[in-house]
Amino acid sequence: MRFTQSYAACCVCSPTRGSIMTEKYPPRFGITDFIPGRRSEKMRSAPHASHLPLAEITIAEALHAGGYSTFFAGKWHLGGGQFYPGAQGFPQALDESAQLWYPKSKTPPPHKNDDPKTTDRIVNEAVAFIDAHTQTPVYAYLPFLAVHTPIGARGDLLAKYEKKKMSAPPDAWGQERARPVRLVQNNALYAAMLEQLDTGIARILAALEKNGLTEKTIVVFMSDNGGLATSEGHPTANLPLRAGKGWPYEGGIRVPWIVCAPRHHSTRQHLPNPRHQHRLLSHAARTRPAPLAPRPASRRHQPRPTTSGRPPRTRRTALLAPPALRQSGRRAPCIIRAGDWKLIEWYENGALELYHIPADHREKNNLAAREPARTKSLQTALATWRQSVGAIMPTPNPAFDPAAPASPAAEKKNRKK
Repeated sequence: MRFTQSYAACCVCSPTRGSIMTEKYPPRFGITDFIPGRRSEKMRSAPHASHLPLAEITIAEALHAGGYSTFFAGKWHLGGGQFYPGAQGFPQALDESAQLWYPKSKTPPPHKNDDPKTTDRIVNEAVAFIDAHTQTPVYAYLPFLAVHTPIGARGDLLAKYEKKKMSAPPDAWGQERARPVRLVQNNALYAAMLEQLDTGIARILAALEKNGLTEKTIVVFMSDNGGLATSEGHPTANLPLRAGKGWPYEGGIRVPWIVCAPRHHSTRQHLPNPRHQHRLLSHAARTRPAPLAPRPASRRHQPRPTTSGRPPRTRRTALLAPPALRQSGRRAPCIIRAGDWKLIEWYENGALELYHIPADHREKNNLAAREPARTKSLQTALATWRQSVGAIMPTPNPAFDPAAPASPAAEKKNRKK
């Protein structure tokens, strides 16, 4: 089933990854920006954690307690040292390299030139894990480094797409406030990186098929934020959606989400209703072959499994995302999506943007002034949600220098002020 209005928990990576692991909105576990975050912009970032607290019960811990074998390989980005994946329900014997973790293995990893994003290394280990666990329930979490920057791929794949680029559309650019935004996808290296990723995923699916596990396995494919289109090399485009990673627009938070669950076959292959990624654990609780560990009552909820083919309980599905200071022009936005409507609130100046997504998924027509009652209702709902999750808000930064470049050195200088 394709979820074509699937939303990440945040427009940057760490909060979304923590949300998937815990089934909580990011403010509840304290990570509301990428780790380590950018502390001094036009707004001072609210205090946020540099790791996922060990007190949190992750999906891996819950499933492991229910009899599952767990697997991890790739990018964690939820803390290092004692806060690594092995402390959150995954195997403790992991090799670490620059906060990337892989199973300890006697098999040498592929050469860096052939596997610059360690895609094949992750796949090799995942296939070996599947082959070794054909009789017991498993949970494998594969946070690939692709498509994160810096981008890279095998030389032969790059040559293939360099040739294809000769007939591709030329570069085209738009503007998102002060930032240029890429409007065409013609990056050969990015395409080569994606083919290497796609081929790896095909190998994992083939391993399930070979071992007779396809009908017994739920496979979920998703991203933690939208494609990077407005900074850091602008390697991709998100058209027809607006902007990209770091922004509150659809290009920054609406992400690919595909669920393959053959045993839970549905005649519906497409779900266009808004869905939030942090509902995965509740879904797993309804489809598991082994019991999950008990969870505190305050953290339980029972959304109807969307792969059952039955319609969602209501069209009032809400998206709520915390403020993050990232690529969004040094601004601090927060978002609510309720039914067909989406409100963006910018905290540094109180500006409001309201969009009717079915009619305007490109978010070109701000209807906040035309729909004052609806705007006020959604703004109130957003404030109520912030209070309910204990969100700590960003504050104005009196030392902010608007002329300073957005760089780690500038950030350090502003912090010292």
